Amino acid sequence: MALFRQQRVITLAGWAFVFGILPAWVLLSSPDSADGAGCSFEPAPADPQAPLTRHLPKSCTQQERDRLAVSAGELLSALVEGRGIDLSRVVVTGDLRLDELPPRPAAAADFPSARLKEAAQSQRVTEIRVLGGPLSIRDSIMRGEITTNLRDGFLVVQGPVTTTGTTFERKVDFSHTVFSRPADFTDSILLEQGFFIQAFFTGPARFERTAFGVHSRFHRAVFADSVTFLRSGFNGLSEFLEVSFEKDVSFSRTYFKQGAGFSGSRFLAGLDFTEATFEREAFFVFTLFEGDAYFRRATFRASADFSDAEFKGLADFSKVFFEVPPKFAGTKVNPNRRSLGGLQDPKVLYAIVSAVLVFTLVFILLARKM
Repeated sequence: MALFRQQRVITLAGWAFVFGILPAWVLLSSPDSADGAGCSFEPAPADPQAPLTRHLPKSCTQQERDRLAVSAGELLSALVEGRGIDLSRVVVTGDLRLDELPPRPAAAADFPSARLKEAAQSQRVTEIRVLGGPLSIRDSIMRGEITTNLRDGFLVVQGPVTTTGTTFERKVDFSHTVFSRPADFTDSILLEQGFFIQAFFTGPARFERTAFGVHSRFHRAVFADSVTFLRSGFNGLSEFLEVSFEKDVSFSRTYFKQGAGFSGSRFLAGLDFTEATFEREAFFVFTLFEGDAYFRRATFRASADFSDAEFKGLADFSKVFFEVPPKFAGTKVNPNRRSLGGLQDPKVLYAIVSAVLVFTLVFILLARKM
């Protein structure tokens, strides 16, 4: 009798579902429908000229994201067509080789600045490659490499570049890339090499809280606008040799685990290394500090070499910790530079200390008379 009642209940439930009486959670709770039914790409723009758009909801598991992975070949096809890329929370498989974009004559190229056009002419660049749309890869995972593979010429990215929250499991190489619009690498994780050799940043650049891997190179890069590496971490060798920083730059609270090289670089505006930590050698040989340079409360646990550097503005080394005596051989300091203001000024500190001593002596004398 009990078995008959159970079968009757199941039959009634089936008919109720057919006529839409049961709530939707009954379907969602069934084993067959729960496997990946809630994870699918969000609707993409119907415009064929719109960027290739692949967005996944936050509810997707890593297994579901792997199942819906996007291939680098699909991305390259969109870029060849002149479209951009707009990815969110996806997995990209394969190597994205941006040198496979079709070349264009450099003479007919629309460079974002006259300065860059002059550089192309002086280097006798005959061909460039153009990435027309935006390059946005947010909160995603790049399984393969993303490279330019250029030894001469440029890759001109005409749209903004955004990789916030993305993990790059293999090499990232944007060497010889011109970033015509803002570039934002905030919260990105580069597990292997991160190369920006002779890259040109026309707009603002952000590398806040970016984790760099075994080797980072910005050799001869140009930052024509402001750039920040606030609270970033360089876990391997970091090279900023002969880099031109033309606007304000911040390395505040940045961590350098291996050697850091800034030799030959030019800081033409404000520079902030406040509370930065250098675990290994730091080189600032022949470095030009045109504007104010703040190293206050920075920590140097190995040799810090400022030999032949030139400070034309304020040089603030207040409360810096040097575990090894620093090198300042041949360093030039502007005698007419303005002094530290407020409590940072040594003269103000000496005046405060003197006033405290005088007050203490007066207090002691009055106490004895009483």
